[in-house]
Amino acid sequence: MSKKNKKKWSQDVTEHSDAMDLKGDVFKSRSPKKIADSLKSSAEASHRRKASPFQSAMSMLNFYINRAGDKLSKSRHATLEKAKDELRKDFGREPKH
Repeated sequence: MSKKNKKKWSQDVTEHSDAMDLKGDVFKSRSPKKIADSLKSSAEASHRRKASPFQSAMSMLNFYINRAGDKLSKSRHATLEKAKDELRKDFGREPKH
């Protein structure tokens, strides 16, 4: 499989996940809170997810971070990592950082 096909595959997952429908450009926000709130809302509204809303939202966030990999700037990566803690707070869990 070429790099081009892999890129299309991960983009397709992000845009058409069976787990939940994401709001457009959710990962482009500069606010960790807005990212977390949007993921929570999408996960709770989904009737197709197989895991809990928290697991689905966190999985999608981790998937995006992992697929973007080295292409994320340090500040962008930090924002997305902070979004994980915001997501934990949104679901009544202890933040890790």
